Amino acid sequence: MSSTPPLIDTLRALSDPTRLRIMRLLASMELAVGELALVLGQSQPRVSRHIKILCDAHLAQRRREGAWVFLHAVGTDSRAASPLVDAVAHLLATAEDTDRAFAGQCAEDRVHLDAIRAARQAHAQDWFARHAAQWDELRSLHIADGPVEAALADMLGGELGRLLDVGTGTGRMAELFADSARHITALDHSPDMLRLARTRLQHLPAGKVDLVQGDFAQLPFTAANFDTVLFHQVLHYAQAPEAVLAEAARVTAPGGRIAIVDFAAHDREELRSQHAHARLGFADAQIATLFADAGFEPLAERALAGKELIVKLWTATRRPSLQSTSRKQG
Repeated sequence: MSSTPPLIDTLRALSDPTRLRIMRLLASMELAVGELALVLGQSQPRVSRHIKILCDAHLAQRRREGAWVFLHAVGTDSRAASPLVDAVAHLLATAEDTDRAFAGQCAEDRVHLDAIRAARQAHAQDWFARHAAQWDELRSLHIADGPVEAALADMLGGELGRLLDVGTGTGRMAELFADSARHITALDHSPDMLRLARTRLQHLPAGKVDLVQGDFAQLPFTAANFDTVLFHQVLHYAQAPEAVLAEAARVTAPGGRIAIVDFAAHDREELRSQHAHARLGFADAQIATLFADAGFEPLAERALAGKELIVKLWTATRRPSLQSTSRKQG
């Protein structure tokens, strides 16, 4: 481990104009390495060398998502954050306000950044155009999204603290609760869905949302890390929902809450073959058992009928003890 004082490492990392530009870009949004190369007008290997220096100085962090590597600035919600990191962010913002040449360069970079945003939006529109028929078919079976979202917001209410949106998909739930949560972690197994979510959420302040690729049966988070955990139309994809709920309990802080939005039990067998549903909805008794085994106490439930499928909402709170209450198999 280096004995160099953190201040010296930080100043060395900031001693290059390109790295200053990268830090100001990351203050706006998370960017892929290739996207940064396009904005900066430099080769990807050269940009990668700058990124390594910033990451080694704990000013930025990498995150792999499929074949892509994304970079984001270390923020106040990161374990790598420090008063020095906050001071650097303030220094660079002040420099842009007072240094005309630096401000001009930053403004030019943001023009290219707008082009990146537009390219993401075009990709999202193309994806939705190709999948519209499939989505419309499923939507035709249940109530519209608006009443479901309103009911969920009413049941959760108030401050959500650190929110984990499991199976974020296009990022709609993260967008919906952005003002209610202190910080949001949006997880999905699909890199394609995370790209859609990134497009939807790119207007939010940098550092407000972390987009993470991962498996809901093996969540890549430490224990008791979240105040609220949300499963919106995702649990029916679980081959073993009891394992998924056990993982949710592990990462939920004592007294934290879980919310599940899914279908009531039904017999639409075609959803298995056409939409990859592993479970044909859930009965109230099944959810109650899943909650109890994972260590949750039920809070409330609500049913929203309207079409062929009934949408159900269930909420529960994490028991104070972090010990598992799973029943013995026998």
